[in-house]
Amino acid sequence: MIELCLAIETSCDDTSVALVAGDGEVRGLISANQDLAHEPFGGIVPEIACRNHSVHLLPLIQDLFQKAQVDWSEVHGIAVTNRPGLVGSLIVGVVTAKTLAQTKSLPMIGVNHLEGHVVAPFLRDAQYQPSFDLSVPMVGLAVSGGHTSLYRIQGFSSYQILGATLDDAAGEAFDKFGKMLGLGFPGGARVDQWAQKGDPTAFELPRSMIRENNCLMSFSGLKASAQRLVESLGPEKIQAQRADLCASFQSAVVDVLVAKMNRAIEVTGYQHAILTGGVSANSGLRERAQSWAQKKGVQLLIPPLRYCTDNAAMIGYAGILRLKNGEHHGLDLAPSPNSWAADFTEASNV
Repeated sequence: MIELCLAIETSCDDTSVALVAGDGEVRGLISANQDLAHEPFGGIVPEIACRNHSVHLLPLIQDLFQKAQVDWSEVHGIAVTNRPGLVGSLIVGVVTAKTLAQTKSLPMIGVNHLEGHVVAPFLRDAQYQPSFDLSVPMVGLAVSGGHTSLYRIQGFSSYQILGATLDDAAGEAFDKFGKMLGLGFPGGARVDQWAQKGDPTAFELPRSMIRENNCLMSFSGLKASAQRLVESLGPEKIQAQRADLCASFQSAVVDVLVAKMNRAIEVTGYQHAILTGGVSANSGLRERAQSWAQKKGVQLLIPPLRYCTDNAAMIGYAGILRLKNGEHHGLDLAPSPNSWAADFTEASNV
């Protein structure tokens, strides 16, 4: 009987561990970010990320067990992110999971990081209870620094890609714009903070593919236009109009994301949707998506902020559901920078 799972997430720069029950209840979650380590470089340095995971991971697991007041006899399986992500970072998590699984004689499952984001809105704890579950057909928009995709979800492990960005992910565009303005790292979160004080109509920026009758997206043109705008203003005007610049850029990204989510709802005819991934923590996107859902009559789930960014709880829930289905991986489990072919299927005529 699989009732409690230890989860490990090291796909990028956040080291995260969690204990998750079979119904999605989060019994414990501890994460360590590396923002200070990467800030001097203006972005994530893979070698530094990998090294820090190796330092943080085992102490975090020990701390997790102590705080949750759980011992190994209560754990029935181990879930670890093994795809997609930075290979060096993934190796640390995968090797640790293999070692613990072999030492403790526990089944182990490798989890797709993106599937983790898909199930994140269905986690539960004392402060958060989702209003529907994974048995309901729904549209899912997963938005992060590395991925921006729309899914048709017809139950756990049944995912069709309705559309995705053709170039930059929305989160990457936010981070690059933050870097253009000299906001530091992480840029996306700081763009959001400044945007809350600005006028979203101050600057006209493109909404690429927003009117096209499909679920495809593109953010490279927006990023290029923003670069030209910033270069034309000069340092003094950038400083004076930083809030308006951020608000205008954020509005352009959000308009596209909400429009494409609306398109996906119209194509599928579904009445349920989820918004997930690191960029779902963006205040402007959350507000606009909730307003859209209310007007459209769509039930929308957005996870609380603690489950939006990369975290082991979402990996634990996806993992324990697969372990309960009888799935597991052996010691030949390998990290991969990409999803496996069977993880998601492509939808047509959308």
